[in-house]
Amino acid sequence: MVEVQDFREMGEALGNACAVLRSNAASAGLDAEVPNCPGWRVRDLVTHMGVVHRWSAAFVTKSKPRPEKVVEAEAAASADLLDWFDDGMVELLNAFASAPEDLDIRFFLHDAPPPRDAWLRRMVHETTIHAADTIAARLGRSVTAAELWVPAWLAADGVDELLTGAVPRRTDPPALAVGEHVLVHATDAARAWLLTGGDERTSATRVEEVKAPLIAANVDQVIEGSAAAVYLALWNRGSSVGADDAWWRGWRERVTIVWS
Repeated sequence: MVEVQDFREMGEALGNACAVLRSNAASAGLDAEVPNCPGWRVRDLVTHMGVVHRWSAAFVTKSKPRPEKVVEAEAAASADLLDWFDDGMVELLNAFASAPEDLDIRFFLHDAPPPRDAWLRRMVHETTIHAADTIAARLGRSVTAAELWVPAWLAADGVDELLTGAVPRRTDPPALAVGEHVLVHATDAARAWLLTGGDERTSATRVEEVKAPLIAANVDQVIEGSAAAVYLALWNRGSSVGADDAWWRGWRERVTIVWS
């Protein structure tokens, strides 16, 4: 079943993620390196998110998004990059606040909620993951689950979007080998998913959390931990959870997530 989270709660989650991203970017400094984004400094990350937010705001309001290079040049010329980021955040939040529930626009992920909610969800997790990157830039290392501000239900939602939406789209190569079975279990959110490698793509099935221990006996790998730990690990932002290091190296090579 397609999942739809409460629209107001997701809007608050987007605002929270923007606030975390901004405050940690300011603390780290715009020239700080971003450990989980090789080659990026904080200014690159802030610019990226400002571009993404403005593009998404235009798309949600059915306006024509400006070319990415134009918006990047605007960011580079701004007197204060974080103020420029704030302007894009306001555009995005206003776009969702005014969007009708039955908004008719395209969305690209598999098994997605209706477009308004799907785009809000996408922006929540894109912003949250990159906000975690700004914390990592401030700390000089990857963020731990204990340091992530995200509640269990939201982290589990990010796992669900990744596994049921993004992973089944991958075909070259698929996320898992043919015939491989992986159980993902977010213990504190009572959520579980079964991944199955097929000939062309990997399928994902939501399973009842109470069945997870039974399924675990018949799978090749078990990714199990708190929702925050699983969220960070599967989005390639944290330490390995459950599976061995070789499996995680393969996952990181095959599952690279982009925002759209």
